[in-house]
Amino acid sequence: MNKTIWPHRFALASLVALIGAGCASPKKVLVVSVTTGFRHSSIGVAEKTIARLGEESRAFTVVDYARQPTVKVPQEPGQPQKPKEPAAGADDAAKAKYKTDLEKFEAAQKKYETDLAAFDRVKAKAAQAEFDAALKQSLAKLSPENLKNYDAVIFANTTGDLPLPDKQGFIDWVKNGHAFIAMHSGSDTFHEFRPYIEMLGGEFQTHGAQARVNAINQDRKHPTTKHFGDTFTVFDEIYIIKSYDPAKVHELLVLDKHPNSKEPGHYAVSWCKKFGQGKIFYTSLGHREDVWDPEDKNRKDNPREVAEAYDQHILGGIKWALGLERGDATPQAK
Repeated sequence: MNKTIWPHRFALASLVALIGAGCASPKKVLVVSVTTGFRHSSIGVAEKTIARLGEESRAFTVVDYARQPTVKVPQEPGQPQKPKEPAAGADDAAKAKYKTDLEKFEAAQKKYETDLAAFDRVKAKAAQAEFDAALKQSLAKLSPENLKNYDAVIFANTTGDLPLPDKQGFIDWVKNGHAFIAMHSGSDTFHEFRPYIEMLGGEFQTHGAQARVNAINQDRKHPTTKHFGDTFTVFDEIYIIKSYDPAKVHELLVLDKHPNSKEPGHYAVSWCKKFGQGKIFYTSLGHREDVWDPEDKNRKDNPREVAEAYDQHILGGIKWALGLERGDATPQAK
């Protein structure tokens, strides 16, 4: 009798397990889009895209955002620069240009003096204090206590030195078994806090004009890159990365020549790595709205298919970092 009943019990147990896995609660994610340096116009699109990918995949849900305060801080007017006088013996064209530039300067100088006289430093100082307080309140979501509410943190085009409540506590949280994902200028963040750079695996150094590149796929099986084929062609702002050691990361996308000068070399674009018990995924792509959003109405240089492929790139990275999909993290370089 057991011989006839056991297979049914086994099948039922397997079905229950599958149903349970399908009903598992989505992972909880905090998206950080605060900047203290350059602020990308694509940040709003990035936030919406990440939330949509979570909803569509049902793999994760964005439970909170650490966003930029809406407080407006008046900026003191900048003084115009007086043009340099032409050299002795300059031709008439140079003298005429100087005369025109000088007239523009004098007009700009008068406007500057008027604006400066009207500038309220007390009001600006109060607004700055209000902004700073709101910024700290927004980033309080990354306190060690509050991080217990999340499985992953995503830096969506952050920049600058963010005033986290406990920077080392955040690093330790990732190292103790959580996921950290960063896009584009996530590598232009915390330049003066080396534990962050070491955790991420590299940092922004510079970039040239936006360019169309053929990023080479280094792992055709990884969930972040398996849909690309041999290369991913995209028009974007391409970062040159420093503080980077390919022997310490698992490379996903690279260039074999400089994006602007076309000089041969090895240029990192995207990678992943283990960090203690945690996982890191980073892609330097994502400057432009038409890279993020398949529905972008103003696209000029990237067809819809590029945005769809990029979204799968970051979705694969998020799912991999959360432990929802398998992928190698072993450095290819020795």
